[in-house]
Amino acid sequence: MKELTERFGIYFQNFAESIHPIDFIVNLIVATVLTSALAVFYIYFGNAVSNRRRFAANFVPLALTTMLVMIIVKSSLALSLGLVGALSIVRFRAAIKDPEELTYLFLVIGIGLCTGANQPFLAVVLMLFLFIFLYLNKRAAGQTGFRKDDSLFINITTDVNDLQQIVNVLKQHLSEVELKRMDALGKDIGLDLSFICKAKSIKDIASAKDAILEMSPTTTVSFIDKPDLIV
Repeated sequence: MKELTERFGIYFQNFAESIHPIDFIVNLIVATVLTSALAVFYIYFGNAVSNRRRFAANFVPLALTTMLVMIIVKSSLALSLGLVGALSIVRFRAAIKDPEELTYLFLVIGIGLCTGANQPFLAVVLMLFLFIFLYLNKRAAGQTGFRKDDSLFINITTDVNDLQQIVNVLKQHLSEVELKRMDALGKDIGLDLSFICKAKSIKDIASAKDAILEMSPTTTVSFIDKPDLIV
């Protein structure tokens, strides 16, 4: 028991030599709060079509992992060189679907680096400035506050080759229509179209559905609520 107590004392001493326990707790709290706030901001203000909630769930673990690595390697050149060698054999295979996602990942890593280097004040000041800047930028673009993502993903497969006709039909019933993908199935075969749209009511959706199906007997249409569920 005495040996175990001494061993724990050595562990605590080594930990205290890397960073003061109070500093560690402060940095831990700062990193968690800032990345959680960044995740909320990204979910409600991000422009990516992919699942933003699922992507933002990685922010806090990534920041804390970066902070941990920074604390470990900052006091040892040998550990730093070893980390570079270890990371040289690691490949990041996750697909980045939007440059915005990469920007937020770098922000999260930056928070982890600041707190790991025992610079929480720098992280707080930087993120406050970025939140204000990003908010004003969104406001200038017409997105002034937290909003419910009420978009619809619409997929249409039809033998009608007139794209403008299809778009006009959708615009007659839906408030916003944006073409995201078009696949030409072949000559005289038709089109496979994907849209992100918004509707004011269920009645408008039903009217749009009926109008699309009336274009030809072989036309099919799918409506999916909340396109950010699509990965």
